[in-house]
Amino acid sequence: MAKISKKAIAIFEGSQIRRHWDDAKEMWYFSVVDIVQALTGSTIPRRYWSDLKIKMKNEGSQVYEKIVQLKFMAQDGKYYASDAADTETMFRIIQSIPSPKAEPFKLWLARVGYERVEEAEDPEKAIQRALAMYLKKGYSKDWVNLRLKSIEIRKDLTNEWQERGVLSNKEFAILTDDITFAWAGMKTKDYKQFKELKKENLRDNMTNLELVLNLLAETSTTEISKTKKPKTFVENRRVASEGGSVAGSARKDIESRTGKPVLTSKNAKQLGMLTSRSFK
Repeated sequence: MAKISKKAIAIFEGSQIRRHWDDAKEMWYFSVVDIVQALTGSTIPRRYWSDLKIKMKNEGSQVYEKIVQLKFMAQDGKYYASDAADTETMFRIIQSIPSPKAEPFKLWLARVGYERVEEAEDPEKAIQRALAMYLKKGYSKDWVNLRLKSIEIRKDLTNEWQERGVLSNKEFAILTDDITFAWAGMKTKDYKQFKELKKENLRDNMTNLELVLNLLAETSTTEISKTKKPKTFVENRRVASEGGSVAGSARKDIESRTGKPVLTSKNAKQLGMLTSRSFK
C-alpha cells in the first residue's frame, strides 16, 4: 500500500481527504469524492457524486464549472485524475449533501453569513470578533493590539490607493509586493514560503518587531502618497518602494545595532505564539 504524504491529505472524522496545493494560486484543492465519502459514508462515492452533480445542475447550480481535474495518489501508489474543488466550491457542494455530518458545516456557513451582514451594518463588530478570535488562539494582548492597528493602517493605505486610481486586486498585490520587498528584501509570496506558510495570513505569523516594521512601511507609503499624489500606476509603485524603504532602513539599523536578523523563518506556531488548542 502506497504511503501518501501528510501534506497531501487532511483528516475529517478519521477519514483521509486528499488535497493538492496550487502554489501559483495559493489555494488548496480537495478531492470531491473523498469529501462525499466522508460525509455520506457511501460505499460508491463516485456514483453518489455523479448523481449529485446532475441534481445540482438541474437546480441551476453552476458549481460544476468550478470543478477541476487533478491527479491524486490512490492506494495502489498510482495517480488518477479525479474531480477537485477549492474551499469555497467545496462548501457549496457540502450544502447540497443531505447528511447529518454535513449539518454542522451548513450551520456554520449560515452563522458566518449572518455575521457578515451584521458587520456590514456595524463594522465595529468585525473588530470585536477579530480581537476575540486572536485572544482565543492564544496571542498576547500586546501582539493583538499591534495586529488590530495593522488592520487599520492597511485600510488607510488601500483607501489612499483607491484615491490614486488603484482599483484591482492584482494592482494591490503588486504594490504590496513592492512595499514588502523594499523593507524585508522578499516579495510577499517569498516571505510566506520563508515562514512555511500556505493559506495562512502572513501578518498573523509575524513577530512584534516584524509587525511594527510592516506598520512603518505601510504608514510611510500612505503619507508619501498623500504628499506626492501619484497619478499613474508606475508612480504608485515608486511611492510604494519609497515607503517600504523607510522601514527597510530601520530594519538594517536594528540589525546593525543588535547583531541579529529581524526577520525570522519561524511562524506563529513555531514561535509558540499560539496555545495548543489552536492546533486542534
